[in-house]
Amino acid sequence: METFDQDFPMDIWISFSSFFDRYREFAKSDNLLLRERALKILEIAEAHPTLETGLQSKKELDELMPQIDLVLEDLFSEILQKNEIKIATIPFGNLVLQSTQRFRNIVKAAGETFTPAITNLEEDQYYIMGCSIILNHYYGYSIDFKRPFHYNIPDASGIMRYYRILYNADFVQIEKTDLALDITDDEVGELLDSFEDITVWKKYFPPKSYVFKGVVIANMFDATTDVSLSEFKTSLLQYDKTQSNFIERFQGIFRAIFNLPEIRIGFSNYNEEDQVFERVPFKDIDSYILNDRFSEECKEALCCGSYENLFGKSTYFTISDVEKYKAMMPDEKFYQNLEHQGIQSAIIAPIEGEGKLLGVLEIVSPNKRELNSINAHKLQDVMPYLVDSVLRSKVKSENELELIIQEECTSIHGSVYWKFRQEAKRFMRAKVEGMPASFREIVFDNVYPLYGQIDIKGSSEARNAAIQKDLKLQLTEISKILDRGIESDCLPIYEQLKFRIDKFIDEVTNQLEVDSEQKILSFIKKDIIPLFEHLKKKYSDLEILINQYYDQLDVEFKMVYKHRKNYDESVMLINKKMADLLDAKQIEAQQLYPHYFERFKTDGVEHNMYIGESITKEDSFNKIYLKNLRLWQLQVMCEMENAYYQLKQDLPAKLDVASMILVFNSSLSVRFRMDEKRFDVDGTYNARYEVVKKRVDKANIKGTEERITKEGKLTIVYSQRSDELEYLRYVKFLQSKKYLGKEVEILELEDLQGVTGLKALRINILYHPDKTKKEFYNYEDLMKELA
Repeated sequence: METFDQDFPMDIWISFSSFFDRYREFAKSDNLLLRERALKILEIAEAHPTLETGLQSKKELDELMPQIDLVLEDLFSEILQKNEIKIATIPFGNLVLQSTQRFRNIVKAAGETFTPAITNLEEDQYYIMGCSIILNHYYGYSIDFKRPFHYNIPDASGIMRYYRILYNADFVQIEKTDLALDITDDEVGELLDSFEDITVWKKYFPPKSYVFKGVVIANMFDATTDVSLSEFKTSLLQYDKTQSNFIERFQGIFRAIFNLPEIRIGFSNYNEEDQVFERVPFKDIDSYILNDRFSEECKEALCCGSYENLFGKSTYFTISDVEKYKAMMPDEKFYQNLEHQGIQSAIIAPIEGEGKLLGVLEIVSPNKRELNSINAHKLQDVMPYLVDSVLRSKVKSENELELIIQEECTSIHGSVYWKFRQEAKRFMRAKVEGMPASFREIVFDNVYPLYGQIDIKGSSEARNAAIQKDLKLQLTEISKILDRGIESDCLPIYEQLKFRIDKFIDEVTNQLEVDSEQKILSFIKKDIIPLFEHLKKKYSDLEILINQYYDQLDVEFKMVYKHRKNYDESVMLINKKMADLLDAKQIEAQQLYPHYFERFKTDGVEHNMYIGESITKEDSFNKIYLKNLRLWQLQVMCEMENAYYQLKQDLPAKLDVASMILVFNSSLSVRFRMDEKRFDVDGTYNARYEVVKKRVDKANIKGTEERITKEGKLTIVYSQRSDELEYLRYVKFLQSKKYLGKEVEILELEDLQGVTGLKALRINILYHPDKTKKEFYNYEDLMKELA
C-alpha cells in the first residue's frame, strides 16, 4: 500500500474479511445481543465491500474510518480504553488504524513530532520476517523467528519507556500471486542457512510475490524495568573506563528503573586494607559520599546509621529527607555534605561480594522523599549484576596494578619472557606430578653486553648545596624571631639559643657534615618548637611572625624545602624525560633485532642491553646485529643529550649532564638473580665488567685530575684496539649526520682497582635546539643561546 514504502515479500492490503467471517458465525448465535451486534457489522460489510476485498490507498482509509472504528469496536471496548495499550496495524509497520486511549496518551506525552517505530528490527530482517510469516502461514513450516519487539517512547519527564509488542495474527490471510515461486524442502534448507544473505531470500520470495490481507492487532505492555535491567547488564559487561558517556547512559538506565528523571548515580570504592572509601579511578564517576575528597575514613564519611547498615547489617540505608535528618543530627558531617551538594534524598547501598564489602552505590536526588525505603527495594534486581561487575573490575584493576608494578619496578623484559614461561611450565608440571619443585635460575650464555648512562654532573654537590641553602634559610628565620623575643623579654636562655643558631649557620655555610642536618633538625624539634609555642601564647606580635615561619615549612617534612625541592623536581624531570625517550627508542630497536634491555633511574638514567643467540631463541644471530645495536646506542645517546638541553631552560634547578658508553669486547653469561629479581653477570671473569661499570664514570684521565666524563661530550670507554677502530667508524658516520662534532680525543684512564689498560674516545656532541636558527650548536654555543 502507499504508506508502506519498503521492499516486502507481501503486497499489503488492509482487509476485514476475517472479522466479517467471524461475525457471520455470531449472526447465528443464540445470544441476542451478540447476534444483533453481528448483523449491524455485516450491514457495514454489505454497504462497503472494499472493507472485505481490501484497501490500499490512504484516501480510502480516511473515508471509511468511521466504519472501520465500528468494525474494530469489540476489540477496543470502551471499558478498557484507559487500561490496555493496543493498536490495529499492518505487519511491523507504523500505520495505526485504531488504538486505545492509553496508547494515544503515551504518544501524546512524547511530543507532537514523535512517531512510534519499532527500534530493534533492521530493514533486511524486516523482509526476512515477512518471508517467515509466509513459510509458517502458507506452507506450514515451523520457522521460529520470534523475538521481542519494542516501541521506545519517552514520557513527559523525558525518561525513555520501553513497550514490548505482542502481535495477534488471527485476522490475517496470505495468498500467492503469479510472481510467487513454489518452495521446496531443499530451498527451505538453503534459506535456513542464509539468514545474513538477503539476496537468497529475495530470490525465492520476490517483492510483493504474495498478498497479505487483513489487520494485525498489537498488544503492548510496559517492559521498561526488564529492558533497563537488560541494558544495565550489557553496560556492565561492555564498560570501558575511557568512555566519556558511560555514566550518562548508566544514570539513564537507573532513571528508567526508578522512573525518576533527576536522580544521579555515584560510586565509592572500599579499601579494606586502610578502611577508607576512595574515589573510583574511572572517568566522570562521582562520589557523593566523598564529594571533593579522594578518600576518607569510613566512619568519618558516613553517619552512625549508614555505617551500621553498611558494615553491621550489610543492607542499604535510605534518607528520604536530608534536611530533616540534618536538623535531628546537626553534628553529623554526612548530612551537611549531602545538603551542600543539593541532595535532598538518597539511597546508600553496599556492594558486597564473596562476603566482603567492595564498595558503595550512591543514588541521590535533589527532591525530598523521592528516594525512600519503598523504592529502594528495586535494588534487589540490580545488585547481583553490579556485584559481578565490581568483582570483575576489582580483578582487572589488580591485574593492571600488577602489570604497572612489573613494568615500573620488576619487569621481565619481553625478549626473555619466553624462557621464564618455559621454566614456569616445567615448574608447574613438576608440582602436578608430585615431584620436588623449585624454580631454577635463568641463565643466558654467550651474550654481548652494552652499557650506557646519562649522568647528572656534580649531583652530590648540587644536592648538598640545596640542603645548605634551605637549612641556612630556616635558621635565619628562627634567628629573626629570637631577636624579637630578646627585645620583648631579655632572658639569657634566648641569647644562648641565638648563639647555638649562629654556630649552626656558620657550620652549614662553611661545610655540610654528614650529620649536620640531623643535628639541626633535632635541635629545632627539641628546643625551638616548644619555645615558639610559649612565645605565641605570650606575645601576639611574635605569634604572627612564628605563624609566618611555619607557613614556610613543608607540610610533610616540617622544614624549609625550597632549594632541595627545586633540585629533586629537576632530577625527577630529567629522569622522566630521558627514560621516556629511551623507552620509546628501545621499542624501535627491538624491531631491528630482539635483545634484552633494562634501565635504571638514579641521578640520571643508565641502561643495560644484552644481545645474542641464547636470548633470541632462534638460530639467527650474527655480529652485524651487535654492531647495529652499538651504532643505535650512540645515536640515541646523542638524541637524549639534545632532549635534555631543550628541557634545561625550564628546570627549577640548572644542572648539567654527561654521557658515557662502556664497550666490552667479549661475550659473557648473565643470570637472573631470584633474590634480587634482576639480571647480573655470571662468573668471576665476567664480574670484571660489573666492576668497570660501577667505577669508570668517576675515573680521571691518566696523569690529571680531570674526570673522563664531561658535559657536552660523549665518552666511549673501551680496552681493545679493535673496539677503538670500530667506534671511530661509527663516530665518522655520526659526524656526517651532524650528531657529533669534529673534536675527537683518544685518552688513557687511570687504573681502577683490579682493572688496567682502559682507554676512551671523547667526542663533542652537536645540539639542534631550534632548526629555524642555526643548523647545529656545540656545547659552548648552546650555553650562550640558553643564557
